[in-house]
Amino acid sequence: MNTHKAVAVSLALLSAAFLASPALAEDTGLIVATPSALKWAAAPAVGPGAMMAVIEGDLKTAEPFTLRLKLPANTKIGVHTHPVTERVTVISGTFYFATGDSFDPAQAKAYQPGDTLIIPAGVSMYAASRDQETVLQLHGTGPWGINFRDPADDPRNKKM
Repeated sequence: MNTHKAVAVSLALLSAAFLASPALAEDTGLIVATPSALKWAAAPAVGPGAMMAVIEGDLKTAEPFTLRLKLPANTKIGVHTHPVTERVTVISGTFYFATGDSFDPAQAKAYQPGDTLIIPAGVSMYAASRDQETVLQLHGTGPWGINFRDPADDPRNKKM
């Protein structure tokens, strides 16, 4: 009986190794995102120097999405809303966040790596990084977008 158990365990381990192979990952829809493999692009809707790496989904369609957002030190994101519920997890740095209709840094609470916020669609919010770069992971079901309460806060409206 011990031989049968050993064979069963060996087969299970071999199966697990096969299922985790990159070739199978492509066939099963498994997505693996390692920090070194992320493809970062500018995120001008968020602010100068902000970078975004889409891990899954098309942000413009009604499908699940996951992305990483990198905020340089001293980034301010003015009062805005999103058209979908946004789930935010702090990956690194400190994320300063509050809800409300006017930007008040004193009201923003500091969130640390591992902290998660689930923000319903349409909630007015603002955010910032301070003395260090901050990396966030966002996910939800699109289409994703950002709408600034005051058009003057929208970095896409700023002239270079």
